Amino acid sequence: MRAGIGIDSHRFAPGRPLILGGVEVPAEQGLEGHSDADVLTHAIIDALLGAAGMGDIGEHYPDTDERWRGADSMGLLRTVLDELAEAGWSVAHVDATVMLEQPKLAPHREAIRASLAAQLGSVNVKFTTGERMGFVGRGEGAAALAVATLVPAG
Repeated sequence: MRAGIGIDSHRFAPGRPLILGGVEVPAEQGLEGHSDADVLTHAIIDALLGAAGMGDIGEHYPDTDERWRGADSMGLLRTVLDELAEAGWSVAHVDATVMLEQPKLAPHREAIRASLAAQLGSVNVKFTTGERMGFVGRGEGAAALAVATLVPAG
């Protein structure tokens, strides 16, 4: 069994959708990024790659590569899961937390969890605010943290 940790953050940007775990959440603005800026899925990808000892999201999908401009992060996640399977790993569980002041995410919990579970199997998603402290608390952006546990496939 192996575990990995993933962390990601993005600043807010007007005129973009807010995508979390592959779900578009109604919001006044979305997150800035080279891809769809799905901070939650990015943290999960990093946790999975870390657990497998396969680097990080920036190595696999660098923001300097135009192939990944506007990329669907759930598509990237599916590719990573295929690579993990080829390397002999299976996802046992993923636990993730999104840190975001607004909008409130609890009404979207099940949709986000179900979207991720369709790819990962066992997944738990939590939400918290920055209690008006730091960049999250000031409403400048969002962050996510994920822990992934892998087991040998078989």
